Parts: sequence; structure tokens; C-alpha cells
Amino acid sequence: MADSYLFYSSERMLTLISRESDLSRISDLVIKTEQELTGHSSEDVISNAIDRLQVMKKSRDMGMTVKESKSGMIKDEAKRMSEKIGNDQMLLSPLMVKACAYALSVMGCNAAMGTIVAAPTAGSSGIIPGLLIAMQEDLGFDDETIARALLTSAGVGMVIAHISTFSAAKAGCQAEVGASSAMAAAAISELRGMTPQQSINASALALKNMLGLACDPIAGLVEVPCAKRNAIGVCHAMTASDMSYAGIESVVPFDEVVMAMNNIAKNMSPAIRETSTGGLAVSKTGQEINERLLSIGNAGSIRPLKGIGEVKMISQSDSE
Repeated sequence: MADSYLFYSSERMLTLISRESDLSRISDLVIKTEQELTGHSSEDVISNAIDRLQVMKKSRDMGMTVKESKSGMIKDEAKRMSEKIGNDQMLLSPLMVKACAYALSVMGCNAAMGTIVAAPTAGSSGIIPGLLIAMQEDLGFDDETIARALLTSAGVGMVIAHISTFSAAKAGCQAEVGASSAMAAAAISELRGMTPQQSINASALALKNMLGLACDPIAGLVEVPCAKRNAIGVCHAMTASDMSYAGIESVVPFDEVVMAMNNIAKNMSPAIRETSTGGLAVSKTGQEINERLLSIGNAGSIRPLKGIGEVKMISQSDSE
């Protein structure tokens, strides 16, 4: 028996699992870690995760009823996507379409000020529930199995939190949607019966493809481009899991991918780190939306964008 089940890297995570005879999955180790940190029983840890799952399902349900957010930037996208599940004209599989619809729905719930589970943040709260709830419905997993998958995602999140950050203000959206996709990739890989090494490899593939992702929310709200990014983050996670299942390995190990995210964050302009002073936020449409919301007193967290008059959107002809 290990002296401690605490881990702060995927390398130690995999080492502990390989050494301990009673550990075969990432979720097994996360449960042991929680027991060590909190003194709770394994049953309590799983029960707590099931409680979070129930909140996620309620978020999905509420989001499907959203017709338009207060800002007008999120409408009934979740409902529209859900209506295309099983449509033979859709390029994605029915499972992936459903997961995307559910991710959009949770983000709609968030925009409507409903209750969500930050997974790991509000801006990335749709990916993990979108995927896990869709897989539960289509593949018949019970709540305890899905709760274990949530714990697997939490284990990957623990590594990211220790090595790097979930803060878009520090590292852009790579630390939110990118991190959530990586967490989800491991969770669904374990659900599929893949090994811990394959699951972590899927996390590396998912996060690696989202390095450098800007956080440039229009009007400072967690709506555009956040909601649609969650739907696409679902696809990243599923693709990464499939690639790992096929035996495709990330050349760079997961821990190093997370460290690379730190390096990119240090070189990222503050304008694209949640300040709404760069990227989509200062596009012509983004500025018009911000000004409209300010003019009707619908601001909330909306704020005038500093330096807008100095921003020039560069076209291809300008750069030549």
C-alpha cells in the first residue's frame, strides 16, 4: 500500500496505478486520493459525484428551454442541434450530435443564470456533462459508472490545476475549453474500457490541439464564442479518445503539454486573455453588440472596452 495516494502529475498518477494491485483505473486512484484528503468513504466520494451529475442533468434540461439570453447572443441553438440527432444529413454521429447539443444546452443554462457545475469553469461547463450524459443515454451506463468518469476527469483536472491554471485571465481559453476537453477525453476513454495510459494519452492529444486558444468574449460575457467552443470541444475530446483507441500516441507527454500551455500563456497578449480588448471582442460585430448592450442598460458585467478606438482589424489586403 502506498504511503500516499496524492499525485500532482500524470506520471505519478500512472506510476501509482501500476504499482498498486487494488488500482486499475484513474477513478480508483482519485477515490483513494479523496479519501486521504477528506477522510470520506469511497461510497461518500461516489455519492458526491452522483450529486454533481444530477445537477449537470438539470442544467441540460433547463438549457433546452432557453429561447434567448438577456444579451441576445445565445438563442435556441441547443434545441436546434438536438432536433438534428439521428438526421442522416448530419456529418457527425448521432452520439456526437447529442453531446454537442447537450454542451450547448448547459452553456445556455449558464447564460440564463441557471445552476451549472463548473467543469472546470463556467466558460467550459458544457463539455464534460454534454459528453457523459449523452454517453449514458445512448450506451446505458448507470449513474455510478458515470460518476466514476467524472472522478477520472477530476483527476486530470487536478494535474492541470497543479502544473498550470484554469484561469482564462492568466492563460486564455486553452486553460478553460482546452482543459475541459482534456478532462473529458480521459473520462470517456475510461468509460470505453481503455487503459489509464490510453486515457491520459487522449488528454494529451485533446489539449495539445487547443494550445494557444484565445479568450476573447464579446462584451465580457461567457456567451460568444464560449458556447459554440464547448460544442466543438466535445468533438475534440471524442476525436482524441478515438485516436488513442486506434493506438495513436502523443509525442509529447501530457505533463509536458500542460507545461507548454504555461509557456504559451506567458507569451500571450493580455488583449486575448479575458479582457475583451482583442480578437472577436473587437471585431466590428463584437463592438456593435457591446455598444448596444451598454446603451440599453443591459450591462451587468459588460464594460466599455478600453482602447477600442486604437484597434484596427487587419484584412488580407492590409497585410500585403
